[in-house]
Amino acid sequence: MNGKCLVGVFLCVWVGTTLAQDVSLTVYNQNRALVREVRTLSMEKGTTTVSFTDVAARIDPTSVHFKSLTAPDQLSILEQNYEYDLVNAQKIMEKYIDEDIRLVTDKGEVFGGTLLSASGSDIVLQDKEGGIQIVRGENVQHFDFPRLPEGLITRPTLIWMVKNGRSGEHETELSYLTEGINWHAEYVAVVDRDDRHVDLSGWVSLENHSGAVYKDAKLKLVAGDVHIVEPRRRIEQMRLRKGQEDLLMAAPEFEERAFFEYHLYTLQRRTTLKNNQTKQISLFPPAKTQTRKIFLYDGARYDTKVRVHMEFKNAKQDGLGLPLPKGKMRVYKEDVDGALEFVGEDLIDHTPVDEKVRVFLGNAFDLVGERVQESSKKISSRSQEDAYRISLRNHKEEDVDIVVVEHFYGDWEIVQRSHPFVKKDARTAEFTIRVPAKGEVTLDYSVILRY
Repeated sequence: MNGKCLVGVFLCVWVGTTLAQDVSLTVYNQNRALVREVRTLSMEKGTTTVSFTDVAARIDPTSVHFKSLTAPDQLSILEQNYEYDLVNAQKIMEKYIDEDIRLVTDKGEVFGGTLLSASGSDIVLQDKEGGIQIVRGENVQHFDFPRLPEGLITRPTLIWMVKNGRSGEHETELSYLTEGINWHAEYVAVVDRDDRHVDLSGWVSLENHSGAVYKDAKLKLVAGDVHIVEPRRRIEQMRLRKGQEDLLMAAPEFEERAFFEYHLYTLQRRTTLKNNQTKQISLFPPAKTQTRKIFLYDGARYDTKVRVHMEFKNAKQDGLGLPLPKGKMRVYKEDVDGALEFVGEDLIDHTPVDEKVRVFLGNAFDLVGERVQESSKKISSRSQEDAYRISLRNHKEEDVDIVVVEHFYGDWEIVQRSHPFVKKDARTAEFTIRVPAKGEVTLDYSVILRY
């Protein structure tokens, strides 16, 4: 688009948009991304209007920042507008109220005149003599409009009115936040037959529903819980479309480093992220580390179920030592015939180096717990003593250790017990109990609660 107009003593020049020459994309795992584009524009001196198309349809207009990299002190922004009144059939009809149109029915009849109404199922026209014609909308084959109504655009567009003190080419930078782009980590863990080691690999999944394509972009991913102020507005329902899955079976290409209070993962090459596309990229090479299986019984919360967990330490000396972004971890195990079988999955949180990862896989089939409160007596107006019996039954062919978890509130003291315990925190005690194969063990304890 090009054109000139006189506005007071200023020369107004419309500068058409150009394609981005350099694109950078920083994606947060909160359905949000920061887009940075560099474009070269040729602008005359004076008051200039600049337009950028090909921006994200789900852009946050209040986050837009535009500047000249060539001469930042020579380009000042007077006004900024985000135009998103996109063209469709109904809007064209509304814009042509009181305008002349022509339509053709499915029988080949031609009607022309001033459009008075296009609401509902009928089209109301007025001819040159003042006569009114009503045509059923379902009978119309097509409409003829002389031109695209003013104010309607085919793509979301950013428009600036700027004051330019330097004519010629400007290398400009546009940055903005947009919704509709998200990433998350996914892990595949394969445990060995003895449940003592696990092979772990990680993937990054990117999803783009922002309404824009990011071609040959520099990609960065931010792992961490970034605080975002959500405006009080009506949340529109997202129409999620199944995107093209682009699985890149290549060597890991992300470089990880600390950034502020988060972790930043930078892809060491450029990539194209299409609209409505899911792209997967290897996060790190397969790593082998030690693991252990934990049987956990929390009778107050899960009745008779004994839960199965896999736990390992994210430590370099154990084979890992990588900051692990939050995501879903799927666990497999090799059967006697060599085939991998799925044994469970869980979500893990952001895990720093040297911290433990515990994954819940499911409930043990052959282990059963039973928790019974045997007594409760008042000691004083602010204390009581409760007694519990917990039975653990093992139907396996081998001995197992079961961790019994008990929760308390207020000040508590275990005064009698049949097995030793560890005070994990102010509200939790854990008993680790060996249960023999095909056997049963009973845990008895009494606790005084003060409140």
